[in-house]
Amino acid sequence: MISDRKLFHTIICRDYDVSYRKSTYLDDVELIHFALPELDLEDVNISINLFGKPLSAPILISAMTGGHEETKKLNENLARAASELNIGMYVGSQRAAIENPKLEDTFRIVREVSSEILVIANIGGTQLLTENYKYYVEKAISMINADALSIHLNPLQELVQPGGDTKFRGILKILSNIVDWVNVPIVVKETGCGISKEVAEKLVNVGIHAIDVAGSGGTSWAAVEFYNAKQKGNESKAIIAKALWDWGIPTAMSLCEVLSLGSKITIISSGGIRTGLHIAKSIALGADLAGIARPLLPLAFSGYKEVVNYLNNIINELKTILVLVGCRDLKELKSTPIVIKGELLNWIIQRNLKVRGLDRIKA
Repeated sequence: MISDRKLFHTIICRDYDVSYRKSTYLDDVELIHFALPELDLEDVNISINLFGKPLSAPILISAMTGGHEETKKLNENLARAASELNIGMYVGSQRAAIENPKLEDTFRIVREVSSEILVIANIGGTQLLTENYKYYVEKAISMINADALSIHLNPLQELVQPGGDTKFRGILKILSNIVDWVNVPIVVKETGCGISKEVAEKLVNVGIHAIDVAGSGGTSWAAVEFYNAKQKGNESKAIIAKALWDWGIPTAMSLCEVLSLGSKITIISSGGIRTGLHIAKSIALGADLAGIARPLLPLAFSGYKEVVNYLNNIINELKTILVLVGCRDLKELKSTPIVIKGELLNWIIQRNLKVRGLDRIKA
């Protein structure tokens, strides 16, 4: 049952170490200290406008939960935190509630908390391959009066999940169709394996509005499905999931892949984002904002204030960093000097990526 699986996934993410075991490689980005910033902390402005709504900080609470009656309180706490901080949030995959209307309130609670916060609906790419995909799309948006729609891509998770989908042919074609009639912006996001420049180019060409790279470095959904398969006694799936635990494009690499296209669409950095420094480095590379998920999950079980406190620390850290690099706002941060080193530099050279500040480097 989809609803039970959603709850089990949430519990696994809360109680087990399902982290990607390599790095996001954001540590390979160095910001240059500016000893004479000539601005005060109160001068710093980190607000942005996303999909027509102002946000006080370049942060989204990433997709996590919903679709089971016991997850309703989690979404309520996340929404209350988003409302208090004036930031945006995704809801988790809405498939369970679309197929079982009794579960809709686990998502609608987000709008009951606030009619003003930016909320992004969420369905899987494989749902676009069903005959009634238009119903899925329309229902996901209307259920929560969403400001945007996220289509998540998770082939790895589906392939290693007991009972997961194995058919992916045709998603891009349907995606190109829905761009023409959906009346909200469309975000395409991965779920922890990253987006390559080749995939990003296809997405840009069909007219989507934003890409959330969701690179490797945070939660490994192969790891989640490893524990899921173990629980279900499906040893063959567990073996594959364990082998692919660290599969994917690390977050910093995925950002550079997507940014190398030079497209004007919104770019969201997520996958292992844990600090204000991670956000600052992501934006310095060229991202517009960042998403945070798993660190907030155990806090949401406790209450919304815990989520607010965690995010406030990140916001304050980000503002402090802007002073230290002499930037008044995020536009200036996007042009601040950076140094790229190590494995990230090696990746950029081998993939022949066009990345800000490295145009002088030839593969």
